[in-house]
Amino acid sequence: MSIAIRIQQAETSKIREIDFSDLPFGKYFSDHVFIADYRDGAWRDFRIEPFGPLVLSPSAMALHYGQSIFEGLKATKDLSGNPFLFRPSDHARRLNRSAERMCMPALDEEIFLNALQALIHLDRDWIPEMQGSSLYVRPFMFAMDPFLGVRPAEQYRFMVLTGPVGPYYAHPVSLLAETQFVRAVKGGTGEAKAAGNYAASLLPARLAQEKGYDQVIWLEGERFTEIQEAGTMNLVFVLGDKVVTPATDGAILKGITRDSMVQILRDKGITVAERKITIGEVMGAANLKEAFGVGTAAVVVPVKAITHEGRTLNIPLPDEQAIGSLVKKEIEDLRSGIIPDRHAWLVPVVGLPAQHAAASQVPSAVV
Repeated sequence: MSIAIRIQQAETSKIREIDFSDLPFGKYFSDHVFIADYRDGAWRDFRIEPFGPLVLSPSAMALHYGQSIFEGLKATKDLSGNPFLFRPSDHARRLNRSAERMCMPALDEEIFLNALQALIHLDRDWIPEMQGSSLYVRPFMFAMDPFLGVRPAEQYRFMVLTGPVGPYYAHPVSLLAETQFVRAVKGGTGEAKAAGNYAASLLPARLAQEKGYDQVIWLEGERFTEIQEAGTMNLVFVLGDKVVTPATDGAILKGITRDSMVQILRDKGITVAERKITIGEVMGAANLKEAFGVGTAAVVVPVKAITHEGRTLNIPLPDEQAIGSLVKKEIEDLRSGIIPDRHAWLVPVVGLPAQHAAASQVPSAVV
């Protein structure tokens, strides 16, 4: 689907204000945002504008009934300085699966990809050069109707913002198995990247952090035995010579980094079992060699300890030969162009053809 994007460039850039050697996750934002509006049954008015505050009715339905979803992916540069996105089409499809669950309109995949191409090409100087850092890309959609009534909205806004980030976790994490609060249940919204899922996770995470843990392990809510996720990451365990990760069952997010991990390991002849795994199995395992979380923001994060009902299991920290280390290095080397892209996961950021972009009279700053 070919679209024309109206571009209003920022008068001045904020890029000189940023210390790219110190990039806390989610603190800094690039110069521009992409915006599209859904009304009268179609997406329209595609535009890029300077990053800034939104004008929103206090009665906007997203603020009251939670029709709000998002995605998260990264843009990086290879060793020659060429910018790439990692599996953007998979993120487009997952956004639409979230939209379907939340009774929101689908967004044509080409609109999603064109938005990313135009926005990231415009702000490509914001992509950090340092390995492990990246330009985080946040597409999101929310209900706009100024109406207080419980029904699906008729007007929506889709936006994309970006910002340079460093690693989400800079060290191995300790996890507390949560036995009171629940993240998601089958039939709920666990597979959707719905904003409300993350709001509901904040109290348990804060309570765990007050006890000295980094995050929680979510367990299913009926018996609090089956492992789901860890914080905002999928979980992986290495039991002897087998790699095990909880099977997605409707309550677990189908992580794209998780899927990449499974493919990378299977390419190397390493068995990956996607199945139910209980907290009792993990805590009682004599052959637990490592545990780690995987996700877009974190990529791969080693787990150093798990606590369940007062008992703490310390897990050996990984060396360079560990499964988690192997996966992380493979993804980083792939993004850097050191190893070939056998699955066509990398998409070059080249912008849009001139006929698809109409620049405004507001010039860009020289950076």
